[in-house]
Amino acid sequence: MNPAALIADDEPLLAEDVRRRLLALWPELQIAAVCHDGASALACLQATRPEIAFLDIRMPGLTGLEVAARLDYPCQIVFVTAYDQYAVDAFEQAAVDYLLKPVDDIRLAKTVARLRCAIQSPSGSERGRLASALEKVWPGRTARAAPLKWIRASVGDSVRLVPVEDVRCFQAADKYTAVLTAAGELLIRTPIKELAGQLDAETFWQVHRSAIVNMKFVTAARPGDNGRLQLSLRDRPETITVSRSYAHLFRQM
Repeated sequence: MNPAALIADDEPLLAEDVRRRLLALWPELQIAAVCHDGASALACLQATRPEIAFLDIRMPGLTGLEVAARLDYPCQIVFVTAYDQYAVDAFEQAAVDYLLKPVDDIRLAKTVARLRCAIQSPSGSERGRLASALEKVWPGRTARAAPLKWIRASVGDSVRLVPVEDVRCFQAADKYTAVLTAAGELLIRTPIKELAGQLDAETFWQVHRSAIVNMKFVTAARPGDNGRLQLSLRDRPETITVSRSYAHLFRQM
């Protein structure tokens, strides 16, 4: 079976450039997905488990470093970065590959050669070396951060606490974010982008730039009249549209 890779970069043009150059150098490589934020990259990696991940270090929601630190399966990580030389040295010493922006074909060819060897002769120490490199670059931040447990929403003069596990969906609503539960709807000021980095990415999937759903409450995913997937949620009347950027999350479901 041919190896698969995920590409994550919050700049779509740069992500497409890496994809195009990569396939020119490695035609048999399968591109599992191209993501533009850390939370969707982590969710897709956990769902499809490709052998390789090209991760931009600076992404909204979760950084590439956070995504790499939270992976729970062996994966060859290549950081695509404009980071300082100290970080580059740490990656090099720990045998974690990296690409400096803008990516050029000569350097990418070396990365492809290194990845081919790593996949053919995997070592059991990759996870340890990756953790060591991340600790050098980002001391004290490699451990998985505890996900958000409670939502605090103002209701009149009081504050209501809602367990995150009861939330069906978060939806952007003008300057607020709507919190949809079985009991109703609340508004909070935390933007979707910020919430994405605080939620458990295995349970809460961003399916649109303005929507994050709790997959435990998704009862169906059906094509709508516009060809886009529509998600039905338990105990909620509305459907949630999946944008094309996130449709790959449901291809194997």
